[in-house]
Amino acid sequence: MADPSASEADLLRWSEALSGIARTGLGFTESLYERERFEEVLAVAADIRVAAMHLHEEGAVAPEPETLIAEWMKSVGSGVPGYVTPKVAVGAVAVKEVHEETGIECEVVRLIAVLDGLRLGFTRVPLYSLVFHCRAVGGDLAAHPLETTGVGFFGRDELPEPLAGFGQWGDLAFAAIRGEELGVIYDAPRERPWRG
Repeated sequence: MADPSASEADLLRWSEALSGIARTGLGFTESLYERERFEEVLAVAADIRVAAMHLHEEGAVAPEPETLIAEWMKSVGSGVPGYVTPKVAVGAVAVKEVHEETGIECEVVRLIAVLDGLRLGFTRVPLYSLVFHCRAVGGDLAAHPLETTGVGFFGRDELPEPLAGFGQWGDLAFAAIRGEELGVIYDAPRERPWRG
């Protein structure tokens, strides 16, 4: 028989799924009755999130559920802007961002990976990370004072840690640098996010 206990990751996934459903519902309904139901769902999601935080670190101070609910309510939009969907992060490729954050001018060679941050455990909100192979074409290495703590060129065994999802995309990235032709790796969409 499977272990019936829930992990921190399970609780966070369930909390995010419920809060996303509730916030989307609040963005589309004008019914006071339905608004009340969605606000109750947000309260349950907040309780689950707080329970997960208590599992994470014993003695850690978790926010009050009311604080989480207030933060979530601030993000509720009306109509289509209220639709809660996963966000996308771009890993080391957006040409403008690479130049702004590192001083290096680059060109995109190809997409390496599309990764689900919730599955990898490096985010608590739905977020897909896009990882690209880029080639430096100019510029001078210089760290942006607000967006980076440092910049540099590193060998595989000298990379700074932690690197989100490196276990999934690292080998492929270095294979791409060596000029090997490999396919894009990706996490298949989750049919039911709350089931994992």
